[in-house]
Amino acid sequence: MFDLHGYGPSILEGTLLTLEVSLLSLAIAMMLGILGALAKLSPSKPLQLFAQTYTTIIRGIPDLVLMLLVFFGGQVFINQVALAVGYEDYVDINPFMAGVSTIGFIFGAYMTETFRGAILAVPRGQIEAAYAYGMTRVQMFIRILLPQMVRHAIPGFGNNWLVMVKTTALVSIIGLDDMVRKAALAAGATRMPFTFYVVVAINYLIITSISVTALKWLEDRYSLGVIKA
Repeated sequence: MFDLHGYGPSILEGTLLTLEVSLLSLAIAMMLGILGALAKLSPSKPLQLFAQTYTTIIRGIPDLVLMLLVFFGGQVFINQVALAVGYEDYVDINPFMAGVSTIGFIFGAYMTETFRGAILAVPRGQIEAAYAYGMTRVQMFIRILLPQMVRHAIPGFGNNWLVMVKTTALVSIIGLDDMVRKAALAAGATRMPFTFYVVVAINYLIITSISVTALKWLEDRYSLGVIKA
């Protein structure tokens, strides 16, 4: 359909890197989201304040600005610390690690709200019954809370995942060779930007379409036996 002038393998390589960044960022976001949700629902005021500050700051600053702050600001900070302890060689931050950690950190805030809402949707009486039955907090979380909160979290989780996949395009600005950067390099060499960016758009559409199908299956799987209004 498209003549990529030999840049097809390069775009494919960038697409695989985009998927890798997305999946690793998702793992970080889910971990931070669970911790953030538990902190917000904790009786501890300092934990609540910390989680609230985290979500407020992240949701109030553009993703692009955060990406630049982490990559360039973090690099300056690390080198200043290195000089202070007597290490004179310049330290470069790995763009892959910077991109994954930043996107995971950003979406951890959104996952926090998703998981918090899902936890609140589980009937409180079931949690109290678990404690009355003699379950520990860990047992209650694994056996009662987690299976039910997953069902309530899937819609919001799916939206966050789809937005996260598209947000990975930001890593191209810090020099990571994802498919957007690969397409930009190919477009510059061939002077065919439309062709390569259309291919990138189609790749993103394929990824999100597969994700939507998988999320729909997951939602149906966790809704077995549930009476829908």
